[in-house]
Amino acid sequence: MNEQILKGNWKQAKGRIKEAWGKLTDDELEQIEGNYERLIGKVQEHYGYKLDEARSKVNNLLTQLNSKI
Repeated sequence: MNEQILKGNWKQAKGRIKEAWGKLTDDELEQIEGNYERLIGKVQEHYGYKLDEARSKVNNLLTQLNSKI
């Protein structure tokens, strides 16, 4: 479900993602292009989260975003 939210609302989500994880560069966000697994990988890479923790944090943000759409 969150994967569909991300792909379908990438332009809206991108701003929220940048707010939540400011270490992600604009170039990286362009490369992610709404891809759920790429986003998790980049969040994990920049913030040193374990895979499950990164997935949980991304899911939490996407759930919040979905409730506002």
